[in-house]
Amino acid sequence: MIGVMQEADAFGTVDGAALRDDIRRWGAALGFQQIGVADCDLSAAEPGLAEWLARGWQGDMDYMVRHGSKRSRPAELVPGTLRVISARIDYTPAAARDSWSVIRDGSLAFISRYATGRDYHKLLRARLQKLADRISAAVGGQRYRVFTDSAPVMEVALAEKAGLGWRGKHTLLLNREAGSLFFLGEIYTDLPLPPDEPQQEHCGSCMRCIDICPTRAIVAPYRLDARRCISYLTIELKGAIPEELRPLVGNRVYGCDDCQLVCPWNRFARPSAEPDFAVRQGLDNVSLVELFAWDRATFESHMAGSAIYRIGYERWLRNLAVGLGNAPSTPEVIGALRARAGDASPLVREHVAWALARHHA
Repeated sequence: MIGVMQEADAFGTVDGAALRDDIRRWGAALGFQQIGVADCDLSAAEPGLAEWLARGWQGDMDYMVRHGSKRSRPAELVPGTLRVISARIDYTPAAARDSWSVIRDGSLAFISRYATGRDYHKLLRARLQKLADRISAAVGGQRYRVFTDSAPVMEVALAEKAGLGWRGKHTLLLNREAGSLFFLGEIYTDLPLPPDEPQQEHCGSCMRCIDICPTRAIVAPYRLDARRCISYLTIELKGAIPEELRPLVGNRVYGCDDCQLVCPWNRFARPSAEPDFAVRQGLDNVSLVELFAWDRATFESHMAGSAIYRIGYERWLRNLAVGLGNAPSTPEVIGALRARAGDASPLVREHVAWALARHHA
């Protein structure tokens, strides 16, 4: 888990509303676009989580089950927690090539735009830690823990309660000023801050995210079968991508942004000024053949510090093989696949063989 519960001296009477305003100001100075406060009552979200898990829609993500009720009960995860400070930071890279133009060019590799720069976890964790330290200095101490997407935290439900937005039909958090292109992080605290008011839902009758999903993973509004989601298939799934879904993956080799790209609210998303989120290694506009030619050392050096690094070289090649199987048939594509037909990894060989069969090669 990220963060350490900090022991501090007892603090006296706190003007909660004034402190909350200060926290917003300190957060803005640290680069956060929005800060909100939620209470710990997630009882309304708990049945939906239980049903989702009962259906097995989490797939291989065993960690979604492992912690029991701690995910939906913050005070069980971190005893003493009274409030959750929820923060968002925009991530849209400022100079990335238009996503649709890449997706529509089958020779190119599409990488979810959140992953074209450096891994956000360290940046977000460090900023949240600085914010928590600033709060502790102001109140004479608090008990807290910082989280950045690596513990049993229902971050969307908490952000929704904290007034940062509403859950869209694609299950992501939506904000009227920023769409959904942002990262979320949390500070669990024992400070009795006044909670913020939730926002109203503004999706209306729009179904664009559901209609655009290549694999029909959004089975109904607010209901996602992760086992069909391209982000799950290319990032979380450790084994073979189901053969019937491979043609639907297209050239999306790490994640999928389709449901966000069509969302009307993302026209308000603003480019990030964070240098860490700028595109690295030309990942916004690079060919499948070029990436497939990387050896392990090249992958590890180019992807060091990237979110992509965590899936490892083998799954990276698996994903690229699927992309090449869906690419236009050219001598370069077929040659790249044939060069790895005897790869040491059975997982890679399987996907390369499928791709070559797609090209009748």
